[in-house]
Amino acid sequence: QVQLVESGGGLVQAGGSLRLSCAASARAFTNYAMGWFRQAPGKEREFLSGISWKTGSTYYTDSVKGRFTLSRDNAKTTVYLQMNGLKPEDTGVYYCVAGVEVATTPPFRFRYWGQGTQVTVSS
Repeated sequence: QVQLVESGGGLVQAGGSLRLSCAASARAFTNYAMGWFRQAPGKEREFLSGISWKTGSTYYTDSVKGRFTLSRDNAKTTVYLQMNGLKPEDTGVYYCVAGVEVATTPPFRFRYWGQGTQVTVSS
C-alpha cells in the first residue's frame, strides 16, 4: 500500500511563501513519479506539478510556473513544493500524488493520493 502524508499548509498573505511536504512510503518513492494537485473551492482538481522518478525532470502547469518549485529528497522519501509569490487564487486543498510515467504530456498517470492539506491565501 502506498501512503502519502502531506504537511505544511496554512494561512498566508498574498505575496508570501509556504513549503508543502509529502512524506511517502518507501514503496511510493521507488519507481514512482510524484506530484501535486490542487482543488480550489467549487472547482475540479487540477494538476500543478510533477517530478519524474527516472530523470528528476519537473513539470508545471502554466499558472504556477516560475512561482512553485517541486523537489524530492530520496533519502527522506519526501517531496517538497516550495510556493512563492502566493496569490488568493492559489487557495485550495493541495494533494500529494504518486503514479507511473507514461508517454503523455505531462508524462504521468497518478494513482495514489494523500489526504490533502489546506492552503489559504488572504488578499
